[in-house]
Amino acid sequence: MTAEPTTLVSWTRALRKQLDALGLDSAALCREAGLDPALMDDPNARYPLSATTRLWHLAVAASGDPALGLKISSYVSPTTFHALGYALIASTTLREVFERIVRYHRVVSDAMELDLRERDGHYEFRFRVPPGSPEPAAEALDAFAAIYVRTCRNRLGRDYAPQAVYLSRAEPADSRPWQEVFRAPVHFGAAENRLEFARIDLERPLDDGNPELAEHNETVLKKTLEQLQTPTWTRQVRAALEARLPDGEPSAEAIAGSLHLSLRSLQRHLAEEGVGYEALLAETRCALALRYLDDPRNALGEIAYLLGFADTSSFSRAFKRWTGKTPSQYREGGR
Repeated sequence: MTAEPTTLVSWTRALRKQLDALGLDSAALCREAGLDPALMDDPNARYPLSATTRLWHLAVAASGDPALGLKISSYVSPTTFHALGYALIASTTLREVFERIVRYHRVVSDAMELDLRERDGHYEFRFRVPPGSPEPAAEALDAFAAIYVRTCRNRLGRDYAPQAVYLSRAEPADSRPWQEVFRAPVHFGAAENRLEFARIDLERPLDDGNPELAEHNETVLKKTLEQLQTPTWTRQVRAALEARLPDGEPSAEAIAGSLHLSLRSLQRHLAEEGVGYEALLAETRCALALRYLDDPRNALGEIAYLLGFADTSSFSRAFKRWTGKTPSQYREGGR
């Protein structure tokens, strides 16, 4: 059984500010939802998703405003999302902004799965509920979408608009607030929550980017993610693979031995987590390859060695099998 998703309390603080501005007793609503308002003074505290969802429902009922989630973005600042907020500010393109959101969103909330992909000349940014996980409040998803668009406007100008917005929520009786916020075609009842952006907008260099500041905050984010992650067998195997790959492709027996397990026990643990050893080996290699290729100082031969391949040709064939591109094509801009 998986743990219930949680959300950083500072995210809920933005909703409280919105409620207080409406003259509502946000502390009382928090207590009614089962949230301890005193925890909001702890920058690292987290609330369970079930309780924050109850707060959203109570907030909409108390305010009488079904579009409440769209307005919370004006109460969000870089400090709301801790180091992630500052890393986003320092990004040199909007593509970097969304890539960092995808990598580190679990620092803020693990209730959603995010990804960014390029398709047909535009970018698609998707945020969806993991299979088997509870559904966040529709207003919370509205707020996420509005915050992402506001992030773009903070960097490209207040008149910026995405190409399209897709929301899984049912169409409201009055959709004008959504049209006014996004200034783009809004599709309700969609199969997934998705924002679409023009490629030129996400790849345009930003004058106020600061790679050094972004890297510093990424260091903080990585440490935070490590603290949040529970030591599953999948993660332990992945760590063991990363340590042993430079010595050649490790066998399942060797990895099991390094974890003080029999091969059968390792296979059983991985099966319980829904993954097989060979698939995990390929996934780990692919993730490392992408990381190494992003650094132009790493030669292809060196990357092949670090991933445990006998030669560059073997690495190139495997990489094309994983991604559909050769390592050279990836580096030349096919990412």
